[in-house]
Amino acid sequence: MLIRGAQDKDWAQIWPFRRQIVGSRETYARDPSTSEAQARTLWRGPGKRAFVAEVDGAVVGSAHVAPNCGGPAAGVADADFMVDPARGRRGIGRALAEHVLERAKAGGYRGMVFNAVVETNPAVGVWTSLGFTILGTVPDAYEHARYGRVALHIMYRAL
Repeated sequence: MLIRGAQDKDWAQIWPFRRQIVGSRETYARDPSTSEAQARTLWRGPGKRAFVAEVDGAVVGSAHVAPNCGGPAAGVADADFMVDPARGRRGIGRALAEHVLERAKAGGYRGMVFNAVVETNPAVGVWTSLGFTILGTVPDAYEHARYGRVALHIMYRAL
């Protein structure tokens, strides 16, 4: 697996799995009605550094890192991660996470926060194994496609 900086041409391979993940309403707190143009800006818009995981020439995962807030609070990063569901459970998400954590630290961030992690998302286990803690939980904040209302976690890790 190769993890590298994202290029504009990668979007054509990312959009199908991003649309599937967000549209499933199971693991990702994004609006399923977001247009492709809006989603592309969320992926690689101003202030964001985007990366992809590539296997045998195919983009199978994507992540980006950006300041969680601006101004005096810009030293804490936020990040998004998505792995093609057809390629899940192969360590791609963990490898992307480790890469992004390293890049965020090298870029001067002092910590990373996730503002809305769906409590039933299997990635919660990955994040905790990488040193993230759950700072708080917002009950009944996410309308899960299968489970109904579930909580969202706010997770943090110092870098």
